[in-house]
Amino acid sequence: MLSLNKIQPGLNGLAVLDRDVRAPDAGEMLVKVHAAGVCGTDMQLYGGAGAFAQRLKFPTVLGHEMCGTVVETGAGVVHVKVGDLVSLESHIPCWTCRACRTGRAHVCPHTRYPGIDIDGTFAEYVTVPAAIAWVNPPDVSREKAALLEPLGIAVHATLEGGGVSGRAVAVNGCGPIGLMNVAVARYFGAHTVIAVDPNPKRREAALRMGADRAINPAAESAATAVRDMTRGEGADVVIEYTGHPDGVHNCFAMVGMLGEVRWCATPGRSMEFDFGAWRKSRPTIRNIHGRRLWETWEAAAPLVYGNRIDLDPVISHRIPLAEAPRAFELILAGQAVKPLILC
Repeated sequence: MLSLNKIQPGLNGLAVLDRDVRAPDAGEMLVKVHAAGVCGTDMQLYGGAGAFAQRLKFPTVLGHEMCGTVVETGAGVVHVKVGDLVSLESHIPCWTCRACRTGRAHVCPHTRYPGIDIDGTFAEYVTVPAAIAWVNPPDVSREKAALLEPLGIAVHATLEGGGVSGRAVAVNGCGPIGLMNVAVARYFGAHTVIAVDPNPKRREAALRMGADRAINPAAESAATAVRDMTRGEGADVVIEYTGHPDGVHNCFAMVGMLGEVRWCATPGRSMEFDFGAWRKSRPTIRNIHGRRLWETWEAAAPLVYGNRIDLDPVISHRIPLAEAPRAFELILAGQAVKPLILC
């Protein structure tokens, strides 16, 4: 089968290879991949830095966001069957640790990932544990179903804590998940949604996703703009996706007194934190990781199935698997929001 692999450490190191299809063992399923999205984790692996990159063995097929059809199941698999159209939860929990036993499998410390610890979804076929399958209706858009996994992060961030209904929300950083968060916050009742990102393509997409305003923090003060739109109060909720020191500074400058900062970013390095800024406005900081299993999926999937939010502005490119490295080049050049690799 054709597949996109990381074959050596460091920057790039990608190659499209012909790999064998692995038959499913007990508890696993073999899935024919239709579409797979490139995400920030894939870009970290492309760059060759960070903890995830250190876990890779070579070659490893990258990718974890996907939609595909089950073509074979291993022994003991009962909740999915051949012919099911599935998306994948990208976390493979251990199911036995304290976090898993207490309903918090999304933060299992022993989590493994397709595209990191096992071969992933940038391939014609992928073999994964059937326990991470989410079964879709047969008539759902395969491209939209491939986005359910990242959409779940935006839904998790939106519903955590006090939610967003009747509140002013600032989305700080409008990569694909930030853009989805704009639409999700609007759907769940935010009265004001403000997007913050220096990239003009992303700001344009944010407006299409339902933002009331898209701010370029390189050209104006994001904090001043947010306070101007909130009668000087600041945002009730700031959802942080940048992971950059300047973005984090803006994040705490934008949040209002006793508001909430919902932290979704994974910084590439340690950074200074101004406890004085936190002390001044006293926001609650919530650490958002992945999707609550399977609560978040139950909330996210109907948004796609019922066309309650429009994900079209997020999909910027559709690239054949044989040309998959081009998706990474487009993202690095700032020319792509979310490329889908068509497998």
